[in-house]
This record gives sequence, C-alpha cells and structure tokens, in this order.
Amino acid sequence: MTPDVLLVGAGDLGSAVGLRLADLGHSVLALRRDAARVPAPLVGRSVDLTAGAPVLSDVSPRLVVVALTARPRTEEAYRATYVDGMARALDALPVPPERAVLVSSTAVMPSHDGPPPLDDEDRPTAPGDGPGRQLVAAEEAFHARIPHGTVLRLSGLYGGSSTRLLDQVRDGRIDDPHRWTNRIHREDAAAAVVHLLTMESTPEAVYLGTDDEPAQLGDVASYLAEGLGAPPPPPADPAHGHGKRLSNARLRATGWAPTRPSYREGYARASTPL
Repeated sequence: MTPDVLLVGAGDLGSAVGLRLADLGHSVLALRRDAARVPAPLVGRSVDLTAGAPVLSDVSPRLVVVALTARPRTEEAYRATYVDGMARALDALPVPPERAVLVSSTAVMPSHDGPPPLDDEDRPTAPGDGPGRQLVAAEEAFHARIPHGTVLRLSGLYGGSSTRLLDQVRDGRIDDPHRWTNRIHREDAAAAVVHLLTMESTPEAVYLGTDDEPAQLGDVASYLAEGLGAPPPPPADPAHGHGKRLSNARLRATGWAPTRPSYREGYARASTPL
C-alpha cells in the first residue's frame, strides 16, 4: 500500500501519532535514524536528516507530521535537526501535502519575571535561549514550505517512560517551587496532532498544546510527594510566581479536549507509594 502519511521523526511522540493514524486506516511511512525501532504496522525508513536529504520521490503523502528530537539541547543541535533536517525532508517531497503539523514547543513563548499573565497564541514569541530561537526559525521554515501547515507548540510532555519529575520529588530536588509550569500528557499530545490532521474544518496556523491548568511547581510536587510518601517540598507562593502560564482555549475550540485536564489526573497512577 502506498503510504498516505509521512512521519518526519518517529520517537515516542511521533510513533504514538503514527499508531493512532494507523488505527484510523492510514498507511504510515516513518523516517527515523534506526528504522528497526519504528513500531509495526508503521513502515520505517532509516534516515539521518542531520547528514543528508532523504529520498522521497516514491511517496506523495496527503498528511505530514514533523516530530523531531534533538540531542543534546544546544543551539547547534537544534539548528541541525529542527531547521536543516526538517528542511531537507520537506524539500524532498515531490508534491506538498494536504495537511501538515509541525510539533514545536512552548519554549518559544515568553517567560515573565513576576506573576505571569495567561498567554495565548497572540503573544509574540520571545525564546529565552538558543534552542528556543532555533525552534522559531524552524516554525518560519516550515510555514515557508507549507504555508497552509499548522504549528503545534507543546508544553512539557510527560507520561510513558518519563519519570524525571517523580525522581526529583523522591530525592527532594525541587529548588524553585514558585515557578509556573505548563504540561501535557503524551497521549493527549498525540491525540491533538491527529485531531489537527483529521478535523473537518481547516486548522489555524498555530496552536498551544497544553492541559487546562497551569500550576506552580511546588503545588505539583506537593501532590506527587503525598502520593509517593516523599518529604513535602517547599510550598508555592503565587505572589512570588514567575515563568509562563499558557491557555489551550484555541485548541479546545476546535473540539479537542485533554483526557488528563491537569497534573492530578495525569500523575494519578504514578502517585502511589513505592
């Protein structure tokens, strides 16, 4: 079967998106450095986009998802992967897709020194570091190649095999309880990508993908510590809050809704004493 979906990047999130699309009856071709790590029934093709352009003259996908991962978190690595690597893949397509989604990050959104307002997609980007600047460049390069494409800026992904915050809570390593945080469960993120690819109405150019409840890190850590039987972290104080608070109202208005609307539902199974 000729693939009608192309995944440019098939890590944890990209693979989850591809499997959901396969369940809907789509045939999915996934580009990954090691095709053997692409889960069936997706078809993998080994490609290192940081080293050269892929050969895609044999495919004309209707749907494209760009869900790349850069390591390490440096400006150079992000440029090589998100900007140059993505450009090589999109430039190799013989025809433009009907719909495309670029998975970006809320790292491009501004952070506030004092108590932050609730920001949405109308807030101008203001990345705080080199990787964030390269993500902005990637969004621009994506829209230059696929003007009708959609950028989905995801907040902090969690779920699956990710235990970083849980480990920090167990070890008592919460050093900034006042910082506002935004997150989205990996399954809700995958569902959002599929939704934007398949919804009846035409999606807008950019969405923020995050759950319903921004929260200060101290509040999240306190919830987890209680469930894990760990020492309580320092309490959060809204008066000393800083960082960013993000709204998912635009994405929700399309009909998508998170199954884990806050960290409480998302971490419910993980928050049990070990």
